[in-house]
Amino acid sequence: MMVKQRTLKSVFSTVGIGLHSGRKVSLTLRPAAPDTGIVFTRVDVNPPVSIKVEPTRVNDTRMATTLDKDGVRIATIEHLMSALSGMGIDNVYVDVDAPEIPIMDGSGSSFVFLIQAAGIEEQNAPRRFVRVLKPVEINLGDKWAKLEPYEGYKLSFSINFGHPAIDATAQLVEVDFERDNYVRDVSHARTFGFVNDLEMLRSLGLAQGGTLDNAIVMDDYSVLNPDGLRSKDEFAKHKLLDAMGDLYVLGYPLVAHYSAHKSGHEINNKLLRELLAHEDSYEFVTYEGKDSPVPQAFTTALQYHSA
Repeated sequence: MMVKQRTLKSVFSTVGIGLHSGRKVSLTLRPAAPDTGIVFTRVDVNPPVSIKVEPTRVNDTRMATTLDKDGVRIATIEHLMSALSGMGIDNVYVDVDAPEIPIMDGSGSSFVFLIQAAGIEEQNAPRRFVRVLKPVEINLGDKWAKLEPYEGYKLSFSINFGHPAIDATAQLVEVDFERDNYVRDVSHARTFGFVNDLEMLRSLGLAQGGTLDNAIVMDDYSVLNPDGLRSKDEFAKHKLLDAMGDLYVLGYPLVAHYSAHKSGHEINNKLLRELLAHEDSYEFVTYEGKDSPVPQAFTTALQYHSA
């Protein structure tokens, strides 16, 4: 039986706060037909503007991954994209009434919960994967990211912030979807920042919605959140969560090993563009269930995992 595309069983809506605007944002996800892909729509502009995710639609990677079409922007898509990747959703309409996706709790968990509540439906069309055939790499100073051939989907991420609270945690994380699952092993990790940066950003009109409820916040020495960290690898794991979202902007799941050091939204997007620029470095493939290189991630099992 072929590995099939997936969408949602039903519509769901939620309301949250925009990380940078600090304003209320309404978000609705709707089922979409096979081969639609992931389509974001700004419903607060007239007429509404729809943007299908693809690497060339990302025009701003400062602080977040931002889509742009004709000057209409949709920012901070990476956590939702990460959840859609981890839950194996191929086709969905994402309607939002603001220039950014709500931050929710700063991780992928809220989006996972909403996807599970809506339900996941298999569609009668083969799921197309992008299989990496040759290594592709982007370097910016001491930061880098790489895609290499691998019969499955594995991500390795290392960090180096030179901060006491972060240095005391895991500096390297690896997730292989042959054995790991997104809900349990990735989705919980929250975004993080520093008090000094927060004050500077707010003076520029950014991060107006950032609070201890939607981010890990640190002073020069320690974590300020009363409940501390959710896991000993939360910092590095969140960077991996971000990377999953950034890579899913490709519009297809990868069959590859992604590895990175100190990478961010900019490098991740450049990596996708570099991959697509070399047609001999990848191919499109479909799988029969029994032949799938990653049974948990690429077959129906993933949707039934719970935290």
